[in-house]
Amino acid sequence: MRLYNKVDKEVLKQKIQEDSRSRVTLSFYQYANISDAAAFRDELFLKFDALEILGRIYVSQEGVNAQISVLEEQWSKFLDCMQGINCLQDVRLNKAIEDDGKSFWKLKIKVRNKIVADGLDDQSFDVTNKGKHLNAEHFNALADQEDTIIVDMRNHYESEVGHFKGAITPDVETFRESLPIVEDLLADHKDKNIVMYCTGGIRCEKASAYFKHKGFEKVHQLEGGIIEYARQAKALGIENKFVGKNFVFDDRLGEKISEDTISMCHQCGAPSDDHTNCANDACHILFIQCPACNSKYENTCSIKCMEFNQLPKETQDERKPFEEFNGTKFGKGRYKAHRKDHQL
Repeated sequence: MRLYNKVDKEVLKQKIQEDSRSRVTLSFYQYANISDAAAFRDELFLKFDALEILGRIYVSQEGVNAQISVLEEQWSKFLDCMQGINCLQDVRLNKAIEDDGKSFWKLKIKVRNKIVADGLDDQSFDVTNKGKHLNAEHFNALADQEDTIIVDMRNHYESEVGHFKGAITPDVETFRESLPIVEDLLADHKDKNIVMYCTGGIRCEKASAYFKHKGFEKVHQLEGGIIEYARQAKALGIENKFVGKNFVFDDRLGEKISEDTISMCHQCGAPSDDHTNCANDACHILFIQCPACNSKYENTCSIKCMEFNQLPKETQDERKPFEEFNGTKFGKGRYKAHRKDHQL
């Protein structure tokens, strides 16, 4: 049996769009000792493919990190399947907030060295000595205390569109990059309450143990991340301290947690929190684009990319090795480019 999906993406995308069956988008992670990650990967693919599960999953010797879409009609079988996998029994499932289930088009499972690239030597500290987990109620209570510092452990392109009130939002492009920067930012606050959060909790799971190892005494992490916090806050009727949109790693690229729009279009400066990937595949940079600019630039980041995208494919292939596109002026850190640069 084939253990990889090789059907063209556009064919798969159309198939899912035309499928009337309801789906649920969710994420989960689990740190666990997996001795043979490749064999585990193949077994997981067979089980999930049989249930028509779609999504992106990373497997390594340290565990599993997954974002998937499950058919509602297969939900009970999916839960049974998870209970039949030792390291995934009773794992927390973070269901999406805004979701029509059309978040993934195929099942992709990859073996990685780590389920999150953190650059850490796990043998140098106790990865099980993690920070104290906080539910939404406890998070809010701690956030209201003067001796509490809230830290966003996500990349800036995520926090740019949404973050907790008063949070430190490091100007970083990767989780690996954020760890030493956050350590420096918190150097004079080792005796204070440090509360970390991320999308679903996986980055904080490792970061909290790392910062405890570095001498921080009162380390906390938001259990289930932003996704679970929003669900609990709504269910309990308590204040939602998250402002804006939660960036997610599927084709939706975001889900509204509050109605606030705190970011701007990278091309015209209008209020916008819609991420897009430049339609020029030779660029494909991730940036924020309002509907007006999306129409004006035909889903690209600049006139140069738009005009290149209009060329015959043969011409594009010939010119790609010799072109530098304006998209390179956008980065996943804090938006720095001048808007006029994107008209070239």
